[in-house]
Amino acid sequence: MLKLMRAPAKYVQGKDAFLEVYENIKDLGSSVLFVCSNSGYKACKDKIEKSFEGTNTKIIFEIFSGISSTGEIERMRKIAKDNNIEIIAAIGGGSAIDTAKATAYYEKLPVVIMPTVVATDAPCTGLSVIYNDDGTFCNYIFYPKNPDVVIVDSSIIVKAPVRFLVAGMGDALGTYFEARACVKTNSPSLENGGITKSAMALCSLCYETLLEDGYLAKLSAEKGLLTPAVENIIEANTYLSGVGADNGGLAVAHSVYNGFTALEECEKTMHGELVAFGTITQLIIENAPKDELNEVIEFCISVGLPVTLEQVGVTDNERVKIACEKACMEGESIHNMLGDVTPEELYNALLTADAIGREY
Repeated sequence: MLKLMRAPAKYVQGKDAFLEVYENIKDLGSSVLFVCSNSGYKACKDKIEKSFEGTNTKIIFEIFSGISSTGEIERMRKIAKDNNIEIIAAIGGGSAIDTAKATAYYEKLPVVIMPTVVATDAPCTGLSVIYNDDGTFCNYIFYPKNPDVVIVDSSIIVKAPVRFLVAGMGDALGTYFEARACVKTNSPSLENGGITKSAMALCSLCYETLLEDGYLAKLSAEKGLLTPAVENIIEANTYLSGVGADNGGLAVAHSVYNGFTALEECEKTMHGELVAFGTITQLIIENAPKDELNEVIEFCISVGLPVTLEQVGVTDNERVKIACEKACMEGESIHNMLGDVTPEELYNALLTADAIGREY
């Protein structure tokens, strides 16, 4: 298996970065369709319009339905065709991003990602989760390249509810440990290639940044204050985690998330919150050193990530068994673990993680 490394062609981050959108995408084309979430449209439209003042670039804002569905992608494709659009851009969270990525892919156009929250590492990755029009899961799309440009306006991110930033830390928390597990078993990355030392360096830096800046960033963000710690965590949640996971691979933590999505009581639990609890569970399966396990649990508690089953919405252990069966289905990333993991082993580890979390 050949080693492989992929990343966005350009990554831009900083205060008021949306005032410089035109400068960062002008070489890609002269007409842009912005696929917007409702809140993203309200928060970003004025800045973006100011960025394009005095230029000949045609810009269209279109608010999408809220789900990256097959029907919504087709609607955006028609708008792009009818208006001779040359660039597709996303403004919003994961669903807006996935809709824009798919639209750009099918129309063979460049895509620009402009997140308004950093609750997941979706902005930099080369894949999308697609749903049917009724909201049920449809498929993943793995793209031949990562986004052309990712622009992160830190002053927009810091104004979002702090739970999004914290959830992004939870998603980022799994990056190093899942990649480390994949290296041990020579499992492929999400890009279906071998894992480079460069990828592992990004994954390691992601974890180090969380420990160094996570708590401070949360305190600042709760008051809407943009500090170096917040900037560092935005980068960790977005670039280090996104490029790291893409090129490092997944293991238990993300399978735990996939498993718990089968439970109605977890519908309001965010992706990163479940990944964080899944990371603790993975360390128990690995029988990781006590100091490492304690470090991860203490980090989760310090920023407000869940360390018990009750905190992710589950109070019935029998329901955990349902999640374990789904998490261990064929094709799940949990099978990248050394020695593999059965539903029973996962169940035992989850309840152990819950017991340790309750002690804390």
